[in-house]
Amino acid sequence: MTGQPIPVIIDCDTGVDDALALLFAVRHPGIDLRAVTCVAGNTDVDGVVRNTLTVLETAGAGDIPVARGAERPLIEPVRTAQHVHGRDGMGDLGLPAPTRVAVDVDAVTLLRREILASPRPVTLVPTAPLTNIALLLRTHPEVVRNIERIVFMGGAVATGNATPVAEFNVWHDPEAAAVLLTAGVPITMYGLDVFERVLVPAADVERLRGSSEPSLRLAGQLLAHRDPATSADTVGGLGDAGAVCAVVDPGGLTTELLPVEVALAPGPSRGQTIVDRRARPGEAEIHGDIREQALVDVGLAVDVERYVKLWLTTVEGV
Repeated sequence: MTGQPIPVIIDCDTGVDDALALLFAVRHPGIDLRAVTCVAGNTDVDGVVRNTLTVLETAGAGDIPVARGAERPLIEPVRTAQHVHGRDGMGDLGLPAPTRVAVDVDAVTLLRREILASPRPVTLVPTAPLTNIALLLRTHPEVVRNIERIVFMGGAVATGNATPVAEFNVWHDPEAAAVLLTAGVPITMYGLDVFERVLVPAADVERLRGSSEPSLRLAGQLLAHRDPATSADTVGGLGDAGAVCAVVDPGGLTTELLPVEVALAPGPSRGQTIVDRRARPGEAEIHGDIREQALVDVGLAVDVERYVKLWLTTVEGV
């Protein structure tokens, strides 16, 4: 990594893998983490704020501003993923309460302030439902002039997890995701197709768990946390952290610029990211069914070993 650090703001719903993303972001010399904003998702928004502050303090980055954001989606009720991330959103590890509190402004205000104040265009990395980002774009469209790119964890080309076709972050607030796609800045979609592939080997997880350094031990504990729906030998998923790896090392992610839209109608497809991979227009377009679709750099493949090595060497400081 050469040149100046990339100014980054992470918008998260800190559960297990958002925490892994934060631990990476605060340690990588190529990232200037300017702020972290919180939104309901993996757990309720107050739990997200608590978890975020605890992770940053454990990592020795307690001075990074953290703001509380939306406590529910634009339209839908809150539907958390506590069955995956634990009642506290952090694997029920019994982590200590943070010693500080969030800043005295809301997430949208902090996002606007930090984006416009940055001397270089900011890269936004949402790893959560996109409610805060949609509210920002609709309330303060002037921020777009100082956003370099949005790299979001969400969506899926193939199979969903919240439903057969919808990924959780987009499904949780489909309208917000649809707003994101109209942001008018370059967008990278780090979806389930790559998200689920980046696994840290068990030996590395155990090494981290045995560390005497608090942030490394926390990283190991988080990596060892298992979604009850997965098999017992599946450990070490980097999840959201892969999206932050893609910010500093985009060469590890294979993308294709493709039309993407979000299914908003009620029913089994709601929240699906419809990615058009066809080589030519089909009968629908020929017969006049033409829709305006955003062009998005969609992650289709990932160099797993490259991102695992990048994350480990960054977090361990080697």
